[in-house]
Amino acid sequence: MRPFRFAVFALAALVVLSLGFALIPAEKPAPAEPPFTERARAAALTAAMDLRASGMELASAGAADSTLLDPVVTLLTIQARALRGPAPETAPAMPAASVRPSSTAGPAGVAGLVQALAGSGTARLKDAETADGGMARLLAGAGTAQLLAAGRLAAATGVPAPEGTAAATVEKTSGPATASPCPSPSPAASEEGGGPGTAAGVRQALAAAITAEQEAAYGYQAALPRLGPAEAGPASEFLARHRELAAAAEERLRLACGTAVPQQPGYVLDPGFLAAPPAGLGRLEAATLASYGDLVALSQGQDRMWALSALQAAAGRALRWGADPGPVPGLALDVGQLPALPAGTGLPADTSTAPSSPGS
Repeated sequence: MRPFRFAVFALAALVVLSLGFALIPAEKPAPAEPPFTERARAAALTAAMDLRASGMELASAGAADSTLLDPVVTLLTIQARALRGPAPETAPAMPAASVRPSSTAGPAGVAGLVQALAGSGTARLKDAETADGGMARLLAGAGTAQLLAAGRLAAATGVPAPEGTAAATVEKTSGPATASPCPSPSPAASEEGGGPGTAAGVRQALAAAITAEQEAAYGYQAALPRLGPAEAGPASEFLARHRELAAAAEERLRLACGTAVPQQPGYVLDPGFLAAPPAGLGRLEAATLASYGDLVALSQGQDRMWALSALQAAAGRALRWGADPGPVPGLALDVGQLPALPAGTGLPADTSTAPSSPGS
């Protein structure tokens, strides 16, 4: 009987153990880390909301004239609404080096807000170097606008302007453009579309940038004889920049195996351009933003770095002539179609009629 009892007890113990293991819930796997682009969008949204709350707090405390702070709050409101929208598709494997927690909440006074705006703008532009196409353009435009807003607020209030917030006029270089030898034309290549991420899309964006730069150079040539001495100096410098940009875009287009864009003998300028050349130059500068926004979204690597720099410089030049680069330079926004912010965030004013980006 002893072996029989031992077998019964062993079987009972096995049943109890098996039931115990079955009833213990399995440990849930840790959730997968969101892709880089989604983390960059979330960081940008958090920064915009923090900066917006700080601006509203400073305005309510009378730290500065409300006419200086209200445009900043409105800008951040529009950007936050744009960043709440659905993000474009993201790739699963993206580096996360430039995403960092927001540190913009509660800056000390207007000087702190200026510093926080500049820090956020720089972070957004850094993330735009790596983010996926559509989100890269949104981050680039948001960062550019925040840097410009920091520079304007610093100049208006007399606080020190952080480095990089002045209206940029010189494009940073991203190293010499390089490319592999152009392959022989094939039927597949000739039918290639111009969608995001395609070589044809990059070529189309570069060709559009060349055309915009050629038209801008033509406008500066027409305006120079009609500008006063104080305006002629910057205009001459900007004319040289546009010629350099056109040449650089032509070289990148050549390396991308694109067809050269012919130089037009002339362009039709806006009515009243010659009567008010500074305003006309501002419109020309603002008109170049869309092509660089497209190139940011469609390109990668050196081409994107170059486009980011050119976008910032063009927005700064537009502001120099009194034009509004928009809340997200390089991206046309229909503000009325953006999602609203959560209830309780305290909208400062109706932004549905706020000016949108050029071309919207």
